[in-house]
Amino acid sequence: MDYSLPDNERGTILIVDDDPMNIDILSEILEDHHEILFATSGAAALKVAEAEAPDLIVLDVVMPEMDGYEVCASLKANPVTATIPVIFVTGLTSVSDEARGLEVGAVDYITKPVSPPIVLMRVGNHIKLTKALAMLAKLSTTDGLTDLANRRHLDSRIELECCGLRRPTGPLSVIMLDIDYFK
Repeated sequence: MDYSLPDNERGTILIVDDDPMNIDILSEILEDHHEILFATSGAAALKVAEAEAPDLIVLDVVMPEMDGYEVCASLKANPVTATIPVIFVTGLTSVSDEARGLEVGAVDYITKPVSPPIVLMRVGNHIKLTKALAMLAKLSTTDGLTDLANRRHLDSRIELECCGLRRPTGPLSVIMLDIDYFK
């Protein structure tokens, strides 16, 4: 069965696992279809996710210092990374483990040993969904006639700026321009 994707459905995947062998296995499954980033700790994953903004994160649960549940909760608490979907890939197989993963914000949960076709299909499905949501977000914040940012975009951007996410200090200035009879 062919699992190749059109170029517009290829994504950037961040694989997070403390065991390099598991990273190699998942990379081998996904590398022909997506760009691969990796991290070997929860702290490193948070930094890479914020800096690179991957389309999807494949995350192990059992890691030293910061487990996958904590990493996922931190990702979801950060406005910069909150919308990045997370798939747990783990050896934990109980229903309560899976429920906890979904409760902290994961979109899917795959148990080890992994099945390459299942990993490819689930990752592909979430990449398609992520790209569709990004397109909807763009359409909802862009004027159809001019392709410029609209009022909805302005409102959300002002909120981000006022929360201090884009700049550490300093004044905020806004200029609004209304062109009469533009159409």
